Amino acid sequence: MLEQLMKNLNDVLWGAPLIIFCVAVGVYFTVRSNFLQIRHVKEMGKLLFNGKSSAEGVSSFQALSLALSARIGVGNISGTAMAIFYGGPGAVFWMWVIAFVGAASAFVESTLAQIYKEKKDGEYRGGPAYYIEKGLGWKWYAVIFSIASLIAMAILMPGVQSNSIGIAIDNAFSIDKKVTGIVLIIILGLIIFGGIKRIANVTQVVIPFMGMGYILVTLSIIIVNISKVPEVFSLIFSSAFGADTIFGGIIGSAIAWGVKRGLYASEAGQGTGAHTAAAAEVSHPVKQGLVQAFSIYIGIFLVCTSTALMILFTGAYNTMDEGTGEYVVQNITGVEEGTGYTQVAVESVFPTFGSPFIAIALFFFAFTTIMAYYYIAETNLAYLVNQRFSKIASTILKLVLLAATYYGTVKESGLAWTLGDIGLGIMVWLNLIAILLLSKPALLALKDYERQKKQGLDPTFNSTKLGIKNADFWADGYEQTEDKKEEQKVS
Repeated sequence: MLEQLMKNLNDVLWGAPLIIFCVAVGVYFTVRSNFLQIRHVKEMGKLLFNGKSSAEGVSSFQALSLALSARIGVGNISGTAMAIFYGGPGAVFWMWVIAFVGAASAFVESTLAQIYKEKKDGEYRGGPAYYIEKGLGWKWYAVIFSIASLIAMAILMPGVQSNSIGIAIDNAFSIDKKVTGIVLIIILGLIIFGGIKRIANVTQVVIPFMGMGYILVTLSIIIVNISKVPEVFSLIFSSAFGADTIFGGIIGSAIAWGVKRGLYASEAGQGTGAHTAAAAEVSHPVKQGLVQAFSIYIGIFLVCTSTALMILFTGAYNTMDEGTGEYVVQNITGVEEGTGYTQVAVESVFPTFGSPFIAIALFFFAFTTIMAYYYIAETNLAYLVNQRFSKIASTILKLVLLAATYYGTVKESGLAWTLGDIGLGIMVWLNLIAILLLSKPALLALKDYERQKKQGLDPTFNSTKLGIKNADFWADGYEQTEDKKEEQKVS
């Protein structure tokens, strides 16, 4: 009864209106920004490693790593495989589409997070709740988003990540999920009780290391199957538009699952990346907006595509018609949909290595994602709770998230994904409406940044000069403390 109720709610949240809305908003921002995700790719690369952290904020690279922690997780490994299971190879193309237009949405929400950020308890805080209240003046709407984010990030979403960890570790090493869950929450607790700096320090090491390792394995599989490159890419494109004789009948599922899993993996437009973007120490909001836009490319075009290519090159997948419940293609048997496909794909080229490798990769990706979820939840808690009660509330939040993580590790996977999708869907709806109404300040900031770059300057931001109200942090221009002067020199 409960599972059916959750499924019905999920179907409503992720119906055709949301898919159309997400793509339309991304296209709108792409056009209004004159295709910034193409024009500024070189600038994005330069900004990745510029700047450094301060007493109040993290460096651009640390903020990127935090954002990638949320964006590179189960959605990139298990979620990509699930998209192929329900949508066929064509779903991969629609994931690419959502990544391209989603980069513009990610830019807008992250730039807004920087514009309207504030300093609380000695740290930068920002995100949708902050820019909704300050930019739109809708305190009630900001509170609704903040509560929805707290529930999603602290209760619903961690289970999706930890559940896949439990399954992968059990498949690879035959370790009971309960044991995995206990070890997971002990390590997680040691890190999140150390605060944002400790979380950022962990993610900036783990994410690049595991990302490169994952991509190297993918390249090895492609080299072994190099003759299949034209065939696989032809299958992706033909299936995406219903031209393939086998997958042509499920083009609707290909689009729906490609967009949904692309949104889930990239997190473009749902507001999660905006929280970490606000934590960065930069001289101009657009700097972090561009860095966060680039993180969408990393998550989808590198990690998700790596997963998809491993699966498709090795044929380690099945595809089911959701309408009939019958298999369109059944290449393998006895393997659970999702992470199992990726493990079989790697095993086909690296016997005895694939399953443990994917289990370890998924552990680190999903683990850092849960850490990012905690930071997002804490940011919204700081928005909602009076400073006097912040320490007690923060401790309760940590315990709730750890409990949700353990529960997710041992419970049934279908319900975990459904609950996670519900949490994500609510956040996407609320945030997309907000950034669509608030796009003007972000686009003004982009023009200001481009103008200063043309003059050969290292851009700095002054909200008063641009006529942007309630952006108090930037009202007198970029604060020139000694740390920030040094950061300017580095950049």
